[in-house]
Amino acid sequence: MTHRKIDRFLHNAESMNVIEVGKPLYKTIRGRWRADYFGNNNPIVLELACGKGEYTVGLAQAFPEMNFIGVDIKGDRIARGSKEAQMKGLANVAFLRTDINFLNEFFNDREINEIWITFPDPQPRPRQEKHRLTHPRFLAIYQTLLVPGGTFHLKTDSPDLFKYSVEQVRQAACVDLQLTTDLYNSPLNEIHLGIKTTYEQIFFDKGFTINYLQCKMGVIT
Repeated sequence: MTHRKIDRFLHNAESMNVIEVGKPLYKTIRGRWRADYFGNNNPIVLELACGKGEYTVGLAQAFPEMNFIGVDIKGDRIARGSKEAQMKGLANVAFLRTDINFLNEFFNDREINEIWITFPDPQPRPRQEKHRLTHPRFLAIYQTLLVPGGTFHLKTDSPDLFKYSVEQVRQAACVDLQLTTDLYNSPLNEIHLGIKTTYEQIFFDKGFTINYLQCKMGVIT
């Protein structure tokens, strides 16, 4: 392990805005994010597979009246987002280090208002389908965590993953589906406030078009 990674792991262990194994809140935070971490009753937005947390931090700056949680298993990536949030004095940001398969262990049903997934691993091989973050088993989890009519967002440079994801959200009976295969030339680009992940900037510089969808999920009654 490099010294840089060691420093980042030490940062996570010492930072209040990172919740991970070994910290008290890691075992008690389920259903209590507003009460025990944020200290308010504001809406909660998740960025799944957040990497360096560009969306978590960027959206938190734009919407101080909302709470944002970046979720990723990679501690060295989370540390960068954590540091950025601290430098900017953002009290409405947290990072949770865990596997996305275990989201139900950290959030109650209907505790979340929005979910963002930005540039996930497309898992292109057929045998990898169950690992795609828009696989039906993941969408079922998101449905239970989101408030009725909660918003789900996906950005990807992968045409194949996007096509697959559109099919899956339609089968999941999501409503108000909006999508584009060329985000930067779409009115939907206004939603993103110019925020780009590291990978997105690379794809953008290479001339790739970006796919985006949003829809309403949750148990809509």
